[in-house]
Amino acid sequence: MIPVTSALNIEEVFGPGGAISRAFKGYERRLEQVKMAKVVQEALGGKYHLVVEAGTGVGKSLAYLVPAIERAVIQSSRVIISTFTISLQEQLINKDIPSLGESWPWRFKAVLAKGRGNYLCKRRLEFAMRRQIGLFDQFGDALAEISDWAKQTRDGSLSDLPFMPDARVWDAVRAEHGNCRGRRCGHFASCFCQRARRELENANVIVTNHALLFSDLALREDDVSILPEYKWVIIDEAHNIERVAEEHFGIDISTGAVRFLLDGLYNPRTHKGLLVYTQGGKLTDLVVKAGEAAGEFFRRVRQWYENNEERGPSTSSVRGNGRCYKNFVEDNVSGHFKELQRGLAQLAKQTKDEDERFELTRNINRCSALLQDLEAFLQQSKQDYVYWVEVSENRREAIHLKSAPLNVGPDVKRCLFDKFESVVMTSATLSSGSTPDNNIRGRASSPRAVEEKNRGGFEFFTKRVGLEEFKGLCVGSPFDYQRQVTIYIEKDLPEPNDEKFVESACEAVKKYILQTQGRAFVLFTSYQMLENFAKQLAEWLEENNIELLQQGVGFDRSSLLRKFKRDGRHILFGTDSFWQGVDVAGEALSNVIIVRLPFAVPDTPLLAGRLAKIKEEGGNPFVEYQLPLAIIKFKQGFGRLIRTKTDTGIVVILDSRILSKFYGRRFLAAIPKCRTEVVARGS
Repeated sequence: MIPVTSALNIEEVFGPGGAISRAFKGYERRLEQVKMAKVVQEALGGKYHLVVEAGTGVGKSLAYLVPAIERAVIQSSRVIISTFTISLQEQLINKDIPSLGESWPWRFKAVLAKGRGNYLCKRRLEFAMRRQIGLFDQFGDALAEISDWAKQTRDGSLSDLPFMPDARVWDAVRAEHGNCRGRRCGHFASCFCQRARRELENANVIVTNHALLFSDLALREDDVSILPEYKWVIIDEAHNIERVAEEHFGIDISTGAVRFLLDGLYNPRTHKGLLVYTQGGKLTDLVVKAGEAAGEFFRRVRQWYENNEERGPSTSSVRGNGRCYKNFVEDNVSGHFKELQRGLAQLAKQTKDEDERFELTRNINRCSALLQDLEAFLQQSKQDYVYWVEVSENRREAIHLKSAPLNVGPDVKRCLFDKFESVVMTSATLSSGSTPDNNIRGRASSPRAVEEKNRGGFEFFTKRVGLEEFKGLCVGSPFDYQRQVTIYIEKDLPEPNDEKFVESACEAVKKYILQTQGRAFVLFTSYQMLENFAKQLAEWLEENNIELLQQGVGFDRSSLLRKFKRDGRHILFGTDSFWQGVDVAGEALSNVIIVRLPFAVPDTPLLAGRLAKIKEEGGNPFVEYQLPLAIIKFKQGFGRLIRTKTDTGIVVILDSRILSKFYGRRFLAAIPKCRTEVVARGS
């Protein structure tokens, strides 16, 4: 047993007979993984921030887990490991960490952290059962099932529940920060949330998600927290940090959220809700009036939106541009919610039922939060924020009022990088420069690990998230892309904006689909082009016995993937969410077709605002923002094909600009070297 005061020898841990080879059957030492583990160990011990791009197959989770566990155990403290996707959290907590623990030289404890709202509150469950008739009679069976489950489960979290309850049911029984009696609660000793908190307090490693991490960071600025104290932060899937920060520091007021709040108090259609069978019966009139005012308010928002002339081409299921100005519509709703809030506060003082008082208080707080957000949105009180309206094209046509900072960097820097001595951020796609084994400056590639001395490859990413002082490392993939991948570039196709492009590109798609007998992803940058291709190819695909799986039609994303993996001769048409975070190994995916280079079209207010800001400051929006962003997304799309060392297949690029434009070589330099065939028309 190694003394806990000594540092691990990374070469030994990852070498023959080391802890990793003992923990993972069939493990093969990878130079890239060892290099990454060493620099993470140095960063955590040296108290500096680190950015690592690790290509597919490096095994980056083990490369940061080993030094993270070492540091936490040696200093008897905690390290946070944050991911964006649930699948990676499950891999870490259910596979990688337990396997390491079996052969690890020191004892350690790792725990998965979930938000409070993921846990059942037994006190609230009892109240819901007691007031079932008034709250939601139609969901009585679901409450009964939850009650039975609560007597058996040890975890007590939503993921352990054997069915997915209606959102209204779970909202009525979940744990909440402002709706907790703490030690005064009769269920404190057996509280699922408190038990989870105690587990976290005893952990060396806490695995969580980006959203919960940012919630904790923001609360720490007010001297409160969700998570126990920790000294180091490791962020995997770090390319999603900016998006998470936008949502966290921004505003999102939706018709659905307002309706959910009001219906929880009193639903005039079903005559159910908290205020039914309480002393607050008279308040139901205020709920109805607030609902009518909200309906009128959002009708005005829709009318303004439909008259808005700043329309652009749609790249998603959301129409138009929608950027709005200060007080763009009259606020006819705040007064009604203030009156409702006062009525609820008065009722809370009068009620003798303590559980009822807690439920009323949570709704008072929700009204308060809504009023604050609405005022901030209409007054546009924050500088360097963008404010806009979104109207979805789905059946319900939900309306959203949204705001987000033009640059989340200062906020992230303040609450994260300035607070911790060492933050490690890693992903397969962080650099917009060339790959280590495809470097346009001709730097040596072996063992395909290059320290970015000028950090230029990471400049776009780090500037967006506010990271100024750091060290960077690009670690290439151990896969043999020269053997495993062939790239086909259609050089003679019209450019994507040409009216002849769709017809010509569809003919090319047919050729490559037949080559792999389906088993292909076709990646688009807009729903409109996806639908155009689907119309053109539907009959041909049917004639050739190839089933089209189309994003947005028939199945959700997870179901589409399951069907694609299971059933063989399929072609999947996908947009934004299929460019990243999708893992299909083996022959099921043998072909990735990139229809056009993924340049972000400035048709969304936030992107348009960012590009305008760069221009105002004398910069070049295309070179400084659109191009590096497109390169990173291109790398993500390319990365869907090869997931293991035995995978093979083709990547097809239908956008001829990759050859004809000055920036095309930067896209090709950003991916590993592969066999490349430039295809002329008629070939």
